[in-house]
Amino acid sequence: MKLIADSGSTKTDWCLLGDNNSITYFDTEGFNPYYVDADYIYNTILSKLPANVDSSKVSEVYFYGAGCSGDKNHILENALGRIFTQAHVEVEHDLLAAARAVLGNDKGFVAILGTGCNSCIYDGKTITHQIDSLGFMLGDEGSGAYIGKQLLVRYGRGQLPEDLRVEFWNEYGLTPDDIVEHAHSKPLPNRFCASFVRFIAPRMEHPYIAAIIKKAFTDCFENMISLYPDFKLYSLNCVGSIGYMFSAILSDVAKSYGMTTGNIIKAPIEGLINYHAKAAVQPLGDVNEASV
Repeated sequence: MKLIADSGSTKTDWCLLGDNNSITYFDTEGFNPYYVDADYIYNTILSKLPANVDSSKVSEVYFYGAGCSGDKNHILENALGRIFTQAHVEVEHDLLAAARAVLGNDKGFVAILGTGCNSCIYDGKTITHQIDSLGFMLGDEGSGAYIGKQLLVRYGRGQLPEDLRVEFWNEYGLTPDDIVEHAHSKPLPNRFCASFVRFIAPRMEHPYIAAIIKKAFTDCFENMISLYPDFKLYSLNCVGSIGYMFSAILSDVAKSYGMTTGNIIKAPIEGLINYHAKAAVQPLGDVNEASV
């Protein structure tokens, strides 16, 4: 059996491909090795593993995750190897997952716009050029965390229009001091900031909110995407909830930079299934879903 995982900083989508063409989907929280250690990952996965998933029968694990590169991969390899003791484990960057999901074996440009942000040029096999997003503290322009942070900054500085300020207070009851304390003193500030997309999304037609989103995507193009050589020769292919949710605004910003829009999808898991086990999932057979 093959187990495929696509992990952002907030959520991990899992898919188990059974020997009889069965498919079991489940999800856990996201695991970014910059923020959590192997023991935390091990204990969390073990506690959330569906009862019908026999870890001893998994022969291959393909884990794609935010922050999974270089000397950080061993953290996931350690945790996964302790759970799936009979499996060959491969840990790759979530950028490669995005590229394989939307482009397969074709070359092109891919961006991730979820809780975090990343981008690359892909030659159909490997990532050939990447400009680092520099993470939540220094960059991640266009991400959910970045958009949420812009909202919080404007709220904390008294810049929100009165209608939005009142709605924000009624929904969250947070003072600027509460926000500063949470962002600076509690774990996973990127998730905290990104959580306010839930406030932004239903109000995306509000001119002030639309301007925040547009500015975030413009910053992403100005500080990252436009730095790629000949970026206008590629179409913008995008994976992630933020790019998918605000695709109309993203497409408008891309057009203003002379870039066409390609595939924009919410999550790469289905594309990864096709990439890794196309023969195993056609026909699909039984599909089970486990909520965890």
